Amino acid sequence: MAIITNGTCEGPMKATSNGVFQGENPLHHALPLLILQICIVLFLTRVLAFLLRPLRQPRVIAEIVGGILLGPSALGKSSKFLTTVFPPKSLTVLDTLANLGLIFFLFLVGLELDPKSLKRTGKKALSIALAGMTLPFIFGIGTSFALRSSIADGVSKAPFLVFMGVALSITAFPVLARILAEIKLLTTDVGKIALSAAAVNDVAAWILLALAVALSGEGNSPLTSLWVFLAGCGFVVFCIFVVQPGLKWMAKRCPDGEPVNEQYVCFTLGIVLAASFMTDLIGIHALFGAFVIGVIFPKEGNFANSLVEKVEDLVSGIFLPLYFVSSGLKTDVATIQGATSWGLLVLVIFNACFGKIVGTVVVSLYCKVPLDESLALGFLMNTKGLVELIVLNIGKDRGVLNDQVFAIMVLMAIFTTFMTTPLVLAVYKPGKSLTKGDYQNRTIEETNQSNKPLRLMFCFQSIMNIPTIVNLIEASRGTNRKESLSVYAMHLMELSERSSAILMAHKVRKNGLPFWNKDKSGNNSSSDMVVVAFEAFRRLSRVSVRPMTAISAMATIHEDICRSAERKRAAMVILPFHKHVRLDRTWETTRNDYRWINKKVMEESPCSVAILVDRGLGGATRVASSDFTLAITVLFFGGNDDREALAFAVRMAEHPGIRLTVVRLIPSEEFKPENVKLEISELGQAGSSSGETRLTDIEAITELKAKIKEQESSRSDSDSEPQIVYEEKIVKCYEEVFEVIKEYSRSNLFLVGKSPAGSVASGLNVERSDTPELGPVGNLLTSSESVSTSASVLVVQQYVASRDSSVVGDLKNAAMEASPVEESP
Repeated sequence: MAIITNGTCEGPMKATSNGVFQGENPLHHALPLLILQICIVLFLTRVLAFLLRPLRQPRVIAEIVGGILLGPSALGKSSKFLTTVFPPKSLTVLDTLANLGLIFFLFLVGLELDPKSLKRTGKKALSIALAGMTLPFIFGIGTSFALRSSIADGVSKAPFLVFMGVALSITAFPVLARILAEIKLLTTDVGKIALSAAAVNDVAAWILLALAVALSGEGNSPLTSLWVFLAGCGFVVFCIFVVQPGLKWMAKRCPDGEPVNEQYVCFTLGIVLAASFMTDLIGIHALFGAFVIGVIFPKEGNFANSLVEKVEDLVSGIFLPLYFVSSGLKTDVATIQGATSWGLLVLVIFNACFGKIVGTVVVSLYCKVPLDESLALGFLMNTKGLVELIVLNIGKDRGVLNDQVFAIMVLMAIFTTFMTTPLVLAVYKPGKSLTKGDYQNRTIEETNQSNKPLRLMFCFQSIMNIPTIVNLIEASRGTNRKESLSVYAMHLMELSERSSAILMAHKVRKNGLPFWNKDKSGNNSSSDMVVVAFEAFRRLSRVSVRPMTAISAMATIHEDICRSAERKRAAMVILPFHKHVRLDRTWETTRNDYRWINKKVMEESPCSVAILVDRGLGGATRVASSDFTLAITVLFFGGNDDREALAFAVRMAEHPGIRLTVVRLIPSEEFKPENVKLEISELGQAGSSSGETRLTDIEAITELKAKIKEQESSRSDSDSEPQIVYEEKIVKCYEEVFEVIKEYSRSNLFLVGKSPAGSVASGLNVERSDTPELGPVGNLLTSSESVSTSASVLVVQQYVASRDSSVVGDLKNAAMEASPVEESP
């Protein structure tokens, strides 16, 4: 296609150049110019996303703003910039590539919407969704009359009415899910209702948009629009009854744990493109075909997840920002001139916000939702974003929206999305409800003394942690009284920038159900495997394990852990060490972020904390059976942390298969502490114990001796070994300390305090100090060559009120417990 420029006919751009040394300018050729455009777009949008991150704004805001900055509203004011970087002859290639990426992105959006969950949508969410669409749709129609009489004169009446109604009533489902996850409301009641209502809203909006596109056709006969709409309905029916069975057949042939056949992936992507071609042929839009295929695609099994992993990074990382730039190049804020235009902008924003917020709040209050939650729902449902931009671009391309109306609507989308997070955090503070009631028994020592049921919260990162956790729960259950132990297992899941994170969050939420899929669909996902393991353990040991899920960014996931521990009134949080042992018995870092999480939880936890250094605790024993045996050793130096470790070990010793040895290391009169400056000072420092601490230590040891005597008196002659053995070792130097520890190197598990007190502990030489969260003794057992042991180590830090410093109440008021399981505490 030839392009006329300055009266001359200019041919199409060649794809590649021969380079500057051959006398050619690469920017006059399509491929190098496109590469430069992509690089500029990626750099600008990522910088803006980084700058907006402290404001908790979704990345879509940065991408929309970046597109506008590159357009005629800002940098594009320079004609030299536009003709060099975004010349008119290159826009066709840019738009084509952007729309191709958008087709696959709409396929991913369709994958996020589960029709089965829409069927299970409660009356409350359905009512809120309908009210959140109806009122703003009416306001949109009213707004369209005001715009047509002033700045949109001459446009087709019926399509303009529907486009304006859809533009004001739409809720961006993917953007809303991202916002909910970032402010930790995804798995709460508010998040559950908002996401369910947004899913219904999204489907209804796409149907209305299809109607608007059908009406906006250029056919002279009104029957043309009817034929377009009927053909679109026929296409959807064809996809459901013909295409979907084929997709299900391919999904069944992709079992979990095996790579997906490359032919199936290519065939599916070909179906997406063919569906897009068919809807474009019908006259709706190519995006609808991809969206329909995504909606009908089977969500269970490995196939959907594999497709998302293969497609999403390239699409959302590179192609999608190009679509925002393509929109930004069409947006000229300068067209909004004069009091009338700015007044209409204010009117559009007011009508969009008023219709959505008031409609949602009124129906929420009618459904007996509290006022603060109703307001939060109103602000959340007002979220726009990419879907809004798609609607506006289709309207612009179809000639339904002129430049001025298009610019006004884009600014409205930015404003409504930008205000969502600040307003929700301002009106809804879930942290207030967490401080109600007395939170007692924050340590295991206090729990043992009060004879109350023990509450433990185990955190795990993957299925690999499950066997060890199950064995430790079995060891902790003590007596066979069912009510003596309550266990919460929290799955730590990172919320990344990838769109699959939203798919994961949607699956985790499952319309308010726990984080596994309760319907018997045969889906053997990792979450199902976790639940099967805990359910089997519950039946064998009569200990109920309540699964939970924390979906958060790595920088804030410790807030989820601390808030959940407070809400469940846990006595101890047990965290996995950030390293694991390889087959050759060397350490390998799982992920350094987990070490930072452990450190923050130790600083801010409202209860005791333990870090489990696993070296095979879950691999060699059978759980909840008569031959379950475990040799546990406590190295007691003194201090709060050592007493907490001792209290936990004594609790474990109630299990008939546990053999506990408590070793108290006492300095002799000849013992001279070395003046060694400990490098481990990041999370606390070992020091000499005060007189009060020594008295408390003596009381703990006295109680232990009394318990041993009580067991000896009740032990029958058939019991060859005592369950608890107490030994005192008098040491003269640190070499003797190492020798004492070596004597118990065959134990399965060591329990030690993080910051032991006393002169013996104060001068322990630590060869490795890059893990100060383990304390001197924990580092000695895990990394020192002086003590050769393959036992697992549980490093315990006792909760101290002064250490808490009201941290839980100060976690930005935005963090919220991310548990979809709603059991009584």
